[in-house]
Amino acid sequence: MRAYHKLRKEKRIEEIEGIGHLLRTRPVRSLSGIVNVSVLTKPYPCPGNCLFCPKEEGIPKSYLSGEPAVERAKELNYHPYHQTRKRLETLRLQGHPADKVDLRVIGGTWSYYPRRYQSWFIKRCFDGCNGKTGRTLKEAQKINETSARRIIGLSVETRPDFIDQGEVKGMRRLGITKVEMGAQSLSDRVLRLNQRGHNVKALIGATKLLKDAGFKVSYQMMLNLPGSSPAEDIRSFTELFNNPSFRPDSLKIYPCALVKEAPLFRWYQEGRYKPYTKKTLVGIIKKIKAAVPYYVRIERVIRDIPAPSIAAGPAKISNLRQVVAEELKKEGRRCRCIRCREIRNRRPSSGKLQCWRQDYQASSGQEIFLSLEDGGRKELYSLLRMRISPARSFLHKRALFPVLKGSAVIREVHTYGQMVPIAERKSAPQHKGFGQRLLKEAERIAKEEFGLSKIAVISGVGARGYYRKNGYRLKETYMVKNLP
Repeated sequence: MRAYHKLRKEKRIEEIEGIGHLLRTRPVRSLSGIVNVSVLTKPYPCPGNCLFCPKEEGIPKSYLSGEPAVERAKELNYHPYHQTRKRLETLRLQGHPADKVDLRVIGGTWSYYPRRYQSWFIKRCFDGCNGKTGRTLKEAQKINETSARRIIGLSVETRPDFIDQGEVKGMRRLGITKVEMGAQSLSDRVLRLNQRGHNVKALIGATKLLKDAGFKVSYQMMLNLPGSSPAEDIRSFTELFNNPSFRPDSLKIYPCALVKEAPLFRWYQEGRYKPYTKKTLVGIIKKIKAAVPYYVRIERVIRDIPAPSIAAGPAKISNLRQVVAEELKKEGRRCRCIRCREIRNRRPSSGKLQCWRQDYQASSGQEIFLSLEDGGRKELYSLLRMRISPARSFLHKRALFPVLKGSAVIREVHTYGQMVPIAERKSAPQHKGFGQRLLKEAERIAKEEFGLSKIAVISGVGARGYYRKNGYRLKETYMVKNLP
């Protein structure tokens, strides 16, 4: 790929159609319809004192040298513009189209960073995608609406006890659409023992605030924490989806990685902590994956920590997801999560796609999950999440977002498969009208079944043009459409 790009730049050869697909490395990077770009915030004090969390000099807490994103950030002095540009250039050289960017801001507790730094950081990420510098954040966002590299999703990592109405409003101004929260456990006893600094009540409150405002909500859950057990871990995950106070949209399952830079390592030396065996860990994850609902996406099952940094335990198994999938297959079972069902580069089913619908209660509201899938629900092409918040929610009583009053809120629209550049039409699931079909069904449900007069979307800045083509207009950072 590098040689091809060099020869093209020197005008020694003509463009060869299809060569990018043939020579593409790590094809999985663009098989979910987008490319992920992770940028790391600068080292900054963390409000937590978690027992399991590593602390390395000159690196944001909970991250370690050797992790790919960390090494890129260190090399570029944690500058958001240069990190974004570097990652986009790397993806291009690997043969990936990078028109649709899912930007993930990682590092310390995002909500603990100063507001001024937050605004500067996000603006420079937009500048990095745009390839030009806007005078203000708002101008950079406006440029990105028609840029060649558009940010269609923006997520941050934070703690549930730092989510309040002010934080939610600030996140919307920045263009954030998804929040990853370090939930870790659903046991107050386990959280206290690990010096987490928040309780389960904080997680419940933060989840509701975020969902009412339209954010996608992801939980980071940890297995094998001190004070927990295999039975306790399985109980937590059972409650996660049985209890409507939780029910996140996506999950990252992180087995506790024992590293020397964390206080927990001393417990291990003193015999007060013992990691699970590989058999135990795989058994727990198998039970979780076999029982997860259709509306959830399990994004990861292990942290990307280099094996040499892990002192002991099965967190060294870098291909843990593959190991679990193979065992489930041998037992005649399969995971129903979105990531395991998305079409990717598989040959599409010859049968007619069906529109599936699942209604469920979550955080005192009604969630409606629509998806286009094959008849056996093994191939997922497109999905939509819509929320109907109760009239008594903070959105209506305190007018935090007046535009959402009396409105259904679409929290996500996503079409999977090989990412296709914005201007192209190819034989892939994208650009086939799947998202539009789900939008029309959501509008019908909001109007006919709930009697609502408008519908709002928490759109990524780079996706605003798509919604404008479907009759939506920008109001208070949301794309809104009146339902006649």
